[in-house]
Amino acid sequence: MSRNVPRKGVRRYVNAVNLGGLLIAACATLPLFWMASASLKGPGEISATPPSLLPKDPTFANYDTAFHRNGIGHYFLNSVVVACVSTVLILSLAFFAGYALSRLPVRGRGAIMTALLMLSVFPPIAMLVPLFLMERQVGLLNSYPGLIIPYVALNLPFAIWIMRNYLVGIPGELEEAAVVDGAGPLRTALTVILPLARPGLFTAGVFSFTATWSEFLLALTFNGSDDRRTVSVGIALFTSQYQVPFGVIFAGAMVATVPIGVLVLIFRRSVVSGMTTGAVKG
Repeated sequence: MSRNVPRKGVRRYVNAVNLGGLLIAACATLPLFWMASASLKGPGEISATPPSLLPKDPTFANYDTAFHRNGIGHYFLNSVVVACVSTVLILSLAFFAGYALSRLPVRGRGAIMTALLMLSVFPPIAMLVPLFLMERQVGLLNSYPGLIIPYVALNLPFAIWIMRNYLVGIPGELEEAAVVDGAGPLRTALTVILPLARPGLFTAGVFSFTATWSEFLLALTFNGSDDRRTVSVGIALFTSQYQVPFGVIFAGAMVATVPIGVLVLIFRRSVVSGMTTGAVKG
C-alpha cells in the first residue's frame, strides 16, 4: 500500500497537467475555429443572436470578395516577398554572428548577449518617427527595402541570441577535425557547422518569419501606397466609413494565418529541439 500511494499521487499530477494542457490548447484554438467558421457565414448569420458555432449555410462569398474586390492576393504576395527576404537575410547574418560569439574569444561576451536580448524586446514604436524621416530622406518609402531593412535590424538580435546558444552545444572537436583535413574557417562553418545548426536555424527562422509576416505598425507607416501594402495592413483597411465587413475580414485573416500554421506544423519538432538545446547548453 505504501508503494501505491506515491504512484497514485504522480498519476494524479500527470492527469492534472494533461488536463491543464488540453484546456490551454482549447483556449488557443477556439478563436481560430471561430474565425474559420465566421469566414464561411453570410452577413446576417454573423450578426445573429445568439451566434451559431458552425455556419448553417456555408458560403465562400467572403473569400471571393477578399480576393477579387479587396485585392488580398496582391497583399499576400507583398507579405511573402518581404517576410521571405527578411528571414533569409536574418538567418544568414545571425548564423555567422552567432558562430563568432560561440567560438571566438570575444571580450564582454556576456554583456553582448545581454544587450542582444534587451534589443530584441525594444519597442519599435520608440524609433518609428526617426525611421520614417530617414526612409523619406533616402527615398525608401513605399518599397520592399523600406520594410526589409528595418525588419532585419529589429529581428536580428534575437536570432543571433538563439543561434549563439545553439552553436555553443556543437562540439568543437568537429572543427578541429576539419582543420586537420585542411578546411579553412569559412569552409568549416559552411560544410561542418551549418548542417548541424539546422534546428537552431529553423527556430530563429520561424520566429523571424512570424514577426515580419504579422508586423503592422511599420508596414502601415512606411507604405502609404497600395502597391507595396502587406496583408496585415490590407485586412485592416477592409473597413469603410459606413460598414465593417466582418465576414470578409475573417476570410482575409484566415488567408493570412495559413502560412504561419503551415510553417509551425512543418518545423515544430525542429523548433522545440532548437529552443531546448539553446536553453540547456547556452
